[in-house]
Amino acid sequence: MNSRELLNALSVAERLKDTTRHCYTSKGRHESVAEHSWMMTLMAFFMRDEFPDVDMDKVIRMCIIHDLGECFTGDIPTFDKKQVHEDIEENLLFNWIDTLPSYYAEEMKALYNEMTERKTVEAKIYKAIDSLEALIQHNASDLSTWIPKEYKLNLTYADDRVSFSEYLTTLRQAIREDTLAKIEK
Repeated sequence: MNSRELLNALSVAERLKDTTRHCYTSKGRHESVAEHSWMMTLMAFFMRDEFPDVDMDKVIRMCIIHDLGECFTGDIPTFDKKQVHEDIEENLLFNWIDTLPSYYAEEMKALYNEMTERKTVEAKIYKAIDSLEALIQHNASDLSTWIPKEYKLNLTYADDRVSFSEYLTTLRQAIREDTLAKIEK
């Protein structure tokens, strides 16, 4: 990728630094989409030894790019997002991807297709991390920032996304225990 193409791509991706999510940080400000993606990527990095037969570099690439569509639409919390929102986001994202050099466009499209299908273990791990990171962030935030439906969601969300892995199921249970301890304070 030449210098100008890189700068153009980064100027779009930079929007995620100012695109806030529903979650709050431990110090009380809205988390950005970029911060969420970074924490997911760090989670994947630290989980590499737990999945020695998995292409965790691919999982890391998935984590890095997974929310780039939100550069164009902003973040819509999972409990409010509908298919129409996903379709608009995907259309805008793929229009942008088509402007990238073909090698990167092809790789990104292949990753997005794999992530959507969720048939490979890499895609399943990415999606579990995406869900678990949100739960971890909720536990890190002050309880006053939670809306009523989040009390139940933090106890049940992502159970289906971790069931394929003993390690992720154990991690999910530890997160649930942290949620219960937070709620009971």
